[in-house]
Amino acid sequence: MKYRRLTKEQFEELHKEFINFLATQSITADEWENLKVNKPELAETELDVFSDLIWEGVLNKAEYLEHFAPQHMYLFYLKEDKMHAIVVNVKNEEIDITTQEGYDWLRENLMHDSVEFLQADKDYTEDKNADKFSMIEQGAIITKGELYNYFNKLIN
Repeated sequence: MKYRRLTKEQFEELHKEFINFLATQSITADEWENLKVNKPELAETELDVFSDLIWEGVLNKAEYLEHFAPQHMYLFYLKEDKMHAIVVNVKNEEIDITTQEGYDWLRENLMHDSVEFLQADKDYTEDKNADKFSMIEQGAIITKGELYNYFNKLIN
């Protein structure tokens, strides 16, 4: 398995897609039920293959990632050939931007001396989607890029 298996909730959300996936494998509903009971290892393999297909599709479409830590905001634009990062550092440990109060403080004090902006480009490894997935597994979330674009305009 290249990524990780989807959660039960994700499988439930993707129920129709999973049925279509099984159909492309020429597996009927009855055959699927039989597989789960009599060949659970094969059923597990089908779940893993489907999960990887879904992750691959999601990662191919992902353009922006965000990751928040108490004193850092990491905003990534996932370009075709590399990723661009904007990092917002709050150099005051009493401010926690993962809380509403701390985030509000940051919004009102962007030009405060204790707020620092950094930018960098980072090349992908041979497997761009694995790089994106690794960031998601570390807590990043896929977004539409509003924060990235806001800060990009602010500092560039």
